[in-house]
Amino acid sequence: MEPRIENLTEKSLVGIRLTMSLVDNKTGELWRNFMSRRKEITNNKTNDLISMQVYNSTHFSDFNPTNEFEKWATLEVTDFDSVPKDMTTFILTAGLYAVFHFKGSSMDNSVFQYIFGTWIPNSNYLLDDRPHFEVLGEKYKNADPNSEEELWIPIRPK
Repeated sequence: MEPRIENLTEKSLVGIRLTMSLVDNKTGELWRNFMSRRKEITNNKTNDLISMQVYNSTHFSDFNPTNEFEKWATLEVTDFDSVPKDMTTFILTAGLYAVFHFKGSSMDNSVFQYIFGTWIPNSNYLLDDRPHFEVLGEKYKNADPNSEEELWIPIRPK
């Protein structure tokens, strides 16, 4: 599985976030809350959902499944002029990303084992300390084996 390398332009996001770990995974709760309110965001640029993870700088170098991180459920918006009550804004800064097209169940973590265990160590890139995110478009079907999504991994040249 070879990614395409993209230079992301800055994105304005609106959504909700929760602090969690892989051991104390609250992704289902986060997305249930967001999906019940997503129609309140009226200035979205697309209908694609963005699932974003914000890790601290040592999350991967000192990896432990109990390490906490922020997980976001968001939409990209044109501006922050009408942010719904109790939702938060986030500026996703521009930068270089490896973009993997993934087809399969969202419960299958083998793609991340490949990215972090095989692709990055054998590539001309290092993992960068910026948010990771997934674009969940019209072909996304959560735990369905026919689901499709894009995995955006922040990178920088070695």
